[in-house]
Amino acid sequence: MKIRIHPLFLAVGILSAVFGGLPIFIICALTALLHECGHIFCASRLGFECKKISLMPFGASAVCDIEGISPTDEIKLALAGPLVNFILCVATAGLWWFYPDTYAYTDLIFYASAGMLILNLLPAYPLDGGRIAKCVLCRFLKEKHLNIALRVVNLIVVLGIILLFIFAYRNLTLITTAVFLFVCALSKSQPAQKINFAKNKKKKGREIRYVILDENATFKDALRYVDASRYLVLQIYDEKFLDEITEDELYERLLNSGLYDKIMG
Repeated sequence: MKIRIHPLFLAVGILSAVFGGLPIFIICALTALLHECGHIFCASRLGFECKKISLMPFGASAVCDIEGISPTDEIKLALAGPLVNFILCVATAGLWWFYPDTYAYTDLIFYASAGMLILNLLPAYPLDGGRIAKCVLCRFLKEKHLNIALRVVNLIVVLGIILLFIFAYRNLTLITTAVFLFVCALSKSQPAQKINFAKNKKKKGREIRYVILDENATFKDALRYVDASRYLVLQIYDEKFLDEITEDELYERLLNSGLYDKIMG
């Protein structure tokens, strides 16, 4: 996993250090990284590959290839990041309940996580809330109408953020977020690829992991058992033994199949 650091991210960090805000900057950056780690973990379990994490002035972004993902799984993927922030909020609040003296040392973690949780659940694409809205609306709208609806929602959210900045909360982060949402809503997503676990071929000395699946199992079901530390061998059964598929063979079949296709199809 590569980590790409945008020059403006470093500039913001230096300015934060100069004006005494370095602790806040570090905590916000780490919270954003944990948020993206939630997406990356979920993506890998669903059978998709994340190439890198980009650290930018407005936060972090994981670049994951999710071509062919179903709306249901994309909702799971979108919720994974906010779930990490929610867990951090609950854990921090629980720590305060049992050890009140820790509030002075952990309050920034709570507020950074809560802020990121609320921000990412806004129904503006490509935030997590916007991705969830897209998955829900795609069942009722054609692609052309769906794109129009998402753009309108984005403009409403951007306008709301600007009004919040003008009348309530004068924070430069709000304007940065508004610009980010406006620009990202007009940008195209990068091409996607399926996860390539064949890169583990050269690792010697791995244990063999045998997993029994029924004949209706999909590639997605199998990918849940892929483990870099062990070599996967699938044994397919109906009422009797049908076939044995190695990790390499599974990957070769996946190249010409969909993630939700049956392995024995």
